[in-house]
Amino acid sequence: MERLEATSELQSRLSSLSFSSFPGITSKQSDKRPLDRLQNTDLSQSSTTSKGQADMDETKGDPEQHTEGNAAASAELAHGEGGEENNAAASSQLSAEMKAQTPPLKPPTTWTSAALKELKAKLRTEDDSMVTVYRGDIMTVHVPTVPEAKKVCWEFATDSYDIGFGIYFDWTPVTSRSITVHISESSDDEDEEEELEGPVGNGDVEKGSKTQTNSNLAELLPVYRQDSHTLVQGGSHDFPGEGTYLLKFDNSYSLWRNKTLYYRVYYSA
Repeated sequence: MERLEATSELQSRLSSLSFSSFPGITSKQSDKRPLDRLQNTDLSQSSTTSKGQADMDETKGDPEQHTEGNAAASAELAHGEGGEENNAAASSQLSAEMKAQTPPLKPPTTWTSAALKELKAKLRTEDDSMVTVYRGDIMTVHVPTVPEAKKVCWEFATDSYDIGFGIYFDWTPVTSRSITVHISESSDDEDEEEELEGPVGNGDVEKGSKTQTNSNLAELLPVYRQDSHTLVQGGSHDFPGEGTYLLKFDNSYSLWRNKTLYYRVYYSA
């Protein structure tokens, strides 16, 4: 009887107890829930990581596209530079062909005369036949060819001092039949001696300087200092074809002295 009462009392106590009375069970359940949260958090991070990895892969792909774009731009730039080089080469080839088509020029016939006073006295009475070529200047007389004549002739003299003289021929088609005179200053900055021997060096365009050249220009007589103050300097040249003669009176080498020039240019059949 006493055992039965003890058993009944034990059962009643057990039935009155809850899960909270057993810390072990509660802690186990509590530990399980955070584990579920951790697993869920890991899954979201895994998804984010996968997306970031995909972005990184795309980013790795972008430099390749940029590299290809840069290579294409470089190829286009190289093509453009090659086009400019080709144009320059074509222009040089065209100039060479133009020079090859022009016939070789015969040298002019030149002579001197002692009739210095007579020529000066005659030219003093003619218009524009007596001029002053100032120090450092170059006077160029442009003489176009004409159908009525076959050659060009010239004579000149100076007072007291010599002067440089040279002749060039421009193959450019004639647009005007007028004889014209142009005065230019020398672009040569080097100080040359007054009594320098040999050709007169200058930076004149028509002579063919380093800065500019004329592919249609041919040299007949290089610029040399002529003793035109002691003898009359003269000459002639047969027309090689249509073009313009450039008679250059060069005083660019003179630092101090102006030169008085007497000259005449005429045609001959």
